[in-house]
Amino acid sequence: MTTGLWILGDQLRDRQSALAAHAGSRAEVRVLLVESRSVLAQRRFHRQKLVLVWSAMRHFAAELRAAGWLVDYVCCDTFEQALGSWIAEHGITELHLMEPADRPFRTAVVALHERLQRVSPSTPRLVWHPSNAFLWSPDDFAAWAGRYKQLRMELFYREGRRRFGVLLDADGEPLGGQWNYDQANRKAPPKGLQGPEPLCFIPDGITEEVIAAVEAIPALPGEARPFAWAVTRSQALEVLEHFICTRLDGFGPYQDAMVGGQPTLWHALLSPYLNLGLLHPLEVIRRLEQAGLERGTPLASLEGVIRQILGWREYTHGLYHWFGPTYPARNHFQHHRPLPPWFEALGGSGLHCLDTVFAELAASGYAHHIQRLMLLANYGLIAGLDPQALTAWFHRMFIDGHDWVMQTNVLGMGLFADGGLLASKPYAASGNYINRMSTYCKGCRYDAKQRTGPDACPFNALYWDFLARHEPLLRRNPRMALVMKQLEKLAAPELEAIRSTAAQHLEAAGGAS
Repeated sequence: MTTGLWILGDQLRDRQSALAAHAGSRAEVRVLLVESRSVLAQRRFHRQKLVLVWSAMRHFAAELRAAGWLVDYVCCDTFEQALGSWIAEHGITELHLMEPADRPFRTAVVALHERLQRVSPSTPRLVWHPSNAFLWSPDDFAAWAGRYKQLRMELFYREGRRRFGVLLDADGEPLGGQWNYDQANRKAPPKGLQGPEPLCFIPDGITEEVIAAVEAIPALPGEARPFAWAVTRSQALEVLEHFICTRLDGFGPYQDAMVGGQPTLWHALLSPYLNLGLLHPLEVIRRLEQAGLERGTPLASLEGVIRQILGWREYTHGLYHWFGPTYPARNHFQHHRPLPPWFEALGGSGLHCLDTVFAELAASGYAHHIQRLMLLANYGLIAGLDPQALTAWFHRMFIDGHDWVMQTNVLGMGLFADGGLLASKPYAASGNYINRMSTYCKGCRYDAKQRTGPDACPFNALYWDFLARHEPLLRRNPRMALVMKQLEKLAAPELEAIRSTAAQHLEAAGGAS
């Protein structure tokens, strides 16, 4: 009798629940990791993302072997092919898995197992282990959510601070006297703003093999080289320490700034490793708190980065499961416009802001949260792009993209396609915001101050067109009252000219309604 443990590509932690349950009997257990090309049939992932995941998986398999586990690393066309052959070859009698973070993959595993059972009655039973990749389990989150009519992140974040004892004084109150310093962390970039260089790693032999394999796959977006991401837990811990030493103190003030040639500024660059399991959220939070207090890090910076992990990351994961399997189909504004071709090409829009971020995304698979929200998703919202198509694009293109990440962040926060289940208002903005919070407009052929005509910034025309298109829906939202009053002040001829400019842009972009 042989017990099998199937480890997924985002569960690369030696203390994940399925491994931990069998740590004392590792010589009697076989571990399986599957590198399947079938994932590309559903999504043409960015080359950098494929290299990261597959290299991290291969390194993790090597580390498990060195620790005494019997590990089979299988490269194949389909998961079904790999699992069926492995079960038969090794006489697996029980198959153990940690719960996947992504709902569609769990559904696919159950369906795969059922197909194997129909072919062979001796197929081992499936044993699920609860995920320990997050601080709040879906059941924990549901217990919290059941207490409120409206689920707001700030309430959840404060609960998390109390629950885990983070940044509290001796009386259990927030350090500094307030829970949230977000207002202090929204400064526009001054001239010449430059952040520290990120920590980069030279690919080893394993990663070079993966890069070569990915480069041989045709028609994938993005570039595989240069590749500089961490692919092991030890390297991910180095990134954490590097962030503490070079970026933590300056993280807060300019975390919303966008600067050409500075794609990372003071951002932590930890999300890929948290999402793959190379780092655990609580160990990162504890280390940040300890180091920040020892260093005298400004509280706005320390609280700001901890809020992203303890607050936003846990909140969006909890909501993903709380909202359930029908959430991805939501389309509040009934937007159906296809993505312009330059989303897939990662360039060629003619807008300096978008093309700058596309180029950075093509090179690394990364853009920070404001570039994602206030450029890419904002464009999708005001241009009326199909929310399911744009969410799928984010999932494919970003180094830290997973279903649980993008459904809430893009569909909910970025596109307001859920009608306000997550966010309290649509995050729509004109070129004025981009001009204030970035350096992109200075190098653009469009004028950020114009709303009509061939030289007008498309974000301006699209913004007002969005408000006019959805005026009845938006008027119901009290947080939109001020901007809707501004819409009323536009004279009919001016609004008509603005909407004509928006239509001309969309026609040129290649998206038909």
